[in-house]
Amino acid sequence: MKRGTVTGPILGALWFVILATTLCIVMSFFTGALFRPVIWLALVWGAGLGLAMIYLRKPVWGGIVPGTAAALVLASFVGLSPIATGETVGPLTRVAVSVILGATFALSQLRITQNCPPGPLTRHEFEAAVIRFLTGFGYLFFTAIVIIPFYVMVMTSLKSQQELLQNPLDFSVDLSKGWGLLRSYDELFALFNFGTYLWTSFYVSVLTVLITLLFSVPGAYAVARLRFAGRAAFSRSILLIYMVPMIVLALPIYIVFSLTGLRNSIAGIVMIYPVTTIPVALYMLQGYFRGLPSEVEDAGLMDGLSRLQVIWKITLPLSLPALASVSLYVFMIAWNEFLLAFMLLDDPSKFTLTRGVTMLNSSEIPRQHLMAGAVIATVPIMALFLGLEKFMTKGLTAGSVKG
Repeated sequence: MKRGTVTGPILGALWFVILATTLCIVMSFFTGALFRPVIWLALVWGAGLGLAMIYLRKPVWGGIVPGTAAALVLASFVGLSPIATGETVGPLTRVAVSVILGATFALSQLRITQNCPPGPLTRHEFEAAVIRFLTGFGYLFFTAIVIIPFYVMVMTSLKSQQELLQNPLDFSVDLSKGWGLLRSYDELFALFNFGTYLWTSFYVSVLTVLITLLFSVPGAYAVARLRFAGRAAFSRSILLIYMVPMIVLALPIYIVFSLTGLRNSIAGIVMIYPVTTIPVALYMLQGYFRGLPSEVEDAGLMDGLSRLQVIWKITLPLSLPALASVSLYVFMIAWNEFLLAFMLLDDPSKFTLTRGVTMLNSSEIPRQHLMAGAVIATVPIMALFLGLEKFMTKGLTAGSVKG
């Protein structure tokens, strides 16, 4: 296989099938019409075009890209298109799909097989082509499994009950409705008290972050800096609590909280959430504290500061990136927590957001309301993570190299 005339067609055939399948899924979701890849034709087209591109590499925009797109447009009208469409798909849409598929394949295939001559390939050239192919497949696959469920969730939340009953698999949206598309969201806040759920989840998550930091900062500092019996064993066993599934602890927690009157109360939730977040915060912070230069703290002690003053005035300011990343991580855990909230909260006026979304999973409540609730629960934390992701990454890696 280590020849360009073999590698190009094989990778081209596989890549064409992947692109055709992906495009069919995207068009089906966006238009609600039928798009289906014809696998054997996709393999033939991919192999043929892959072989041609091994020999014809330039000019790209002047020949290969428009030529590939034109060939697929012509094929769509003579019954040789690698994508089969339903009767409701018009000729202009078929042409657009063919152009998109042809141009995308030509540009990506040229990238995959760049520096691949028609003759024998060196090991480096062959492995580089395979790696570029696998990288492209990985990007498409993982993007699809993340975006498609979210897209289906959002589009379903914008539907009416009548539209869902007529065609549950139609995930297109009618923009002519204007603000009427957001009717489900308006009803959630007006009829299902979702504004209260949002506020409850927010302040419970903030309190969880504060309590977690209150306990984990001194604990992590003690493990990283102080010398005491059992220090090494404690450091290694911090995360052992996660070896016990929460479902195993659910019944004891439920019994204890019922006996003490903490069940069905926000105070009980605020008490139990930090139990699930303190171990991971301890683990993350101790590694960062170990990476800080101890000489700075020793200098503070020599200047007359107490150990607590050293932590407050020296260690914490130097640890702000790690504290920010731990806070964000703990906030996301508390925001998304479901099992404990579902088990301990029965009063709708005290529901967190995840508990409120569960309430919508009923045959008496339209499906679009459940999807709208899921969007409301997902979008804020997703925006927070995407906006602060670089700071979180910086904080998590800042203490990985000492000094």
